[in-house]
Amino acid sequence: MASNTNNRLLVFLKDKRKKNYFKIFKEVIILWISRKEIPFYYFKHLYKKEITNYKDYLTTKECAKIQFNPDYHKSELVSIIANKLSFSLYCSNNNIPVPELISYNLSSNFFFNSKVYPCSNISDLRNFFNIVFEKSSHSTVFVKPLDSFGGNGCYKISKESLEDNLTEAANFILNNSCIHEEVVKQHEEINSIHPKCINTVRAETYIDKKGEVHLVSALMRFGVGNSYIDNSHAGGFFVSIDLDKGTLKEKGQTFMEFGGYDIYAHPDSGIKFKDFKIPYFKELCDLILKATSFIPDRYIGWDIAISNKGPVIIEANERTNVYGANIAYGGYRKHPLFKEILEETKKTNLKKSHHI
Repeated sequence: MASNTNNRLLVFLKDKRKKNYFKIFKEVIILWISRKEIPFYYFKHLYKKEITNYKDYLTTKECAKIQFNPDYHKSELVSIIANKLSFSLYCSNNNIPVPELISYNLSSNFFFNSKVYPCSNISDLRNFFNIVFEKSSHSTVFVKPLDSFGGNGCYKISKESLEDNLTEAANFILNNSCIHEEVVKQHEEINSIHPKCINTVRAETYIDKKGEVHLVSALMRFGVGNSYIDNSHAGGFFVSIDLDKGTLKEKGQTFMEFGGYDIYAHPDSGIKFKDFKIPYFKELCDLILKATSFIPDRYIGWDIAISNKGPVIIEANERTNVYGANIAYGGYRKHPLFKEILEETKKTNLKKSHHI
């Protein structure tokens, strides 16, 4: 955490895009007084000269109140979303497309084809995955912990690189509970931008007081280099999506701890983002609405991959990164739904709601 803070400070001090210090001081004071919160969030993005509508952005507390509002997140629904195994089984049972669940482990007990395989060391783990590869149609699995966040603890395990993969991942897998899923075959048009990882769409949904589902906003996250994780907290970046057109907007952004750069073309492929049409975008929107009807948590962040056959839900997030989407949108306060959303969250007690 301290390292991230230091990185952000260095980026801010060196950034030639920042407003003059008098203007920064003035805007910080205005936000401090009007929002009744020290606006540390200002230095993540709002200090830049291009941000003239700095008052349109949500504060850190406003985002947290959405994330932890008990009226938005019921325990019985959070229990489905937050546990990756429960989520996978529930979606599969309701014909919601998710990656195929191949095997999984609960601590040292590993499960495949309705059998239990106790594993206590790397040799046991090697034998287990050899059985999986031999008896299934898969030569690669994607492993992630049941409570993963930000891509932490995610590994690719392949038949051809099993020894190397286990050298890196065995200790984590043996000491945690994980699901082992198929690796989604990404749509060739998305591969043309970056083929090294599954680049996902993050879409936020909100259910209003009348029970109507709204697609609030969407962005697309891209990995860089050889990383097989697209998450912006893992060094990737995000590009906002035009919901009406189903296309990427012109500019992508990294988070401050990774430089806070503006990106107009993927650094590996050189493909520009502006007006790139996302394959199966209508189907993606329809899938999100369907999934929300089956899991009617009132504010969810959905991660969706695009395969050659259509969209596939990778996971849902009941504590979605509202502030990141707020940046991508250009300030959620100007969003027509947010007057109602903020009004509903005014009385949220953050200390109590953290125990949901």
